[in-house]
Amino acid sequence: MSRYEQLALQLQEQISSGVWQAGDKLPSLRETVRRSGLSLMTVFNAYQLLESQGWVRSRPQSGYFVVPVLQAAHYSLPLQPLQPAETVDINAFIFNVLQAGNNSDCVALGSAFPDPSLFPQHQLSRSLIRVARQLSSANTDVSLPPGCADLRRSIAQRYAAKGMEISPDEIVITSGALEALNLSLQALTQPGDWVVVESPAFYGALQAIERHHLKTVAVATDPQRGMDLDALAQALQQYPIKACWLMSHCQNPLGASMSTAHKQQLLALLTEHGVSLIEDDVYGELYAGLVTPLPVKAWDNTGQVLHCGSFSKTLATGFRIGWVAAGQQAQAIQRLQLMSTLSTSTPMQLALADYLSAHHYDKHLHTLRRTLEQRKHIFYRAIKREFPDVVRVHYAEGSYFLWLELPTDCCATELYWRALKAGITIAPGRMFAAGEQYRHCFRLNVSLPWNTVSEAAIKQLATLIDGQLALV
Repeated sequence: MSRYEQLALQLQEQISSGVWQAGDKLPSLRETVRRSGLSLMTVFNAYQLLESQGWVRSRPQSGYFVVPVLQAAHYSLPLQPLQPAETVDINAFIFNVLQAGNNSDCVALGSAFPDPSLFPQHQLSRSLIRVARQLSSANTDVSLPPGCADLRRSIAQRYAAKGMEISPDEIVITSGALEALNLSLQALTQPGDWVVVESPAFYGALQAIERHHLKTVAVATDPQRGMDLDALAQALQQYPIKACWLMSHCQNPLGASMSTAHKQQLLALLTEHGVSLIEDDVYGELYAGLVTPLPVKAWDNTGQVLHCGSFSKTLATGFRIGWVAAGQQAQAIQRLQLMSTLSTSTPMQLALADYLSAHHYDKHLHTLRRTLEQRKHIFYRAIKREFPDVVRVHYAEGSYFLWLELPTDCCATELYWRALKAGITIAPGRMFAAGEQYRHCFRLNVSLPWNTVSEAAIKQLATLIDGQLALV
């Protein structure tokens, strides 16, 4: 074994024994050289080896940090890899949960949105002011589909920076990603059709399926790898599937991000069966690491992938601006939009186009991703420290969610109501499935700043969980 491999093994053992914990910064290269007596190149190779094996992650100009130990191997996959449902009836439950937790005084660990203080409010305000000063009767008219040309060009340029050729003409601006996703689903299906979703799934997908009177097959999804492709193949064989709706990056609620190979295999499988993909990629810009992952749309040569994005999770929640790169479905989606919402807010579209033209967005995203990663590490460590050992915490790289499992005889919905009385919200697992299979799970938003309030909330949740465990 070479010297750098010996050093890497020594550091691995220290991480495994708890000397270095998730989120900790390892000693600098030069400090390790001084302590070990090894050459700088030997230490550098050891750190590089640790990073390639997934033990640490480097941050530019910051050093090497320990990556949280993942627990995908312990995930309780559904007993049935496929969960078909001819009817979905979940909107009333979701409405009640979201309305009950709609209190600004609560610690919003159940929120679907990142901490709004992380957004560039002042820069966005300046863009709005500039746009307001330039408004005239010519550009205050309703911006009919497909939406503001400047904004569509800016989005197309961001695709081009990833090596993707997406014309502004196939991009339709929508009132948030949820409208983009609903319109895409409506363009591809008729009432009574079968649609594939993830299990667990983003509750907005389930609400859309209920609204459009569709049937669904939920396919088992892993917190690290994403949708089970063997189970998907089985669904495509057994049911007349018309569309597949999934998140390829930082899946909500699990956090899973698909590998490149997984995305390509998924697309090949759907292509073989002639099934269109609605790719919900609202968290795509919140990836971890230095390499920008490509969406499934990057390998789409037939126009069967409708790629949906949004600025709500990365830039401006209240602007409610999303889009769909719809390919051959662009005209159909524009017609559907004209019959429903008519158009998306013109001033908001112009303000975002102004902001993007100033080239601040990538700098903001870099800072946002790093802050979210740091906060996620802090919350993860606190939860592992405070929560009972029987609670499984699933950590996936990127975004700002943690997925937690209580023992199967516990009910996370009961925990939700008890936490709400204590001024804390969580997202119970019942929100993410048509049935009861995730009743013992819940999702936490860990984008909040770590302070006395958030620390007290985590300790209070731990106390509530202890109390619930004592009753089962």
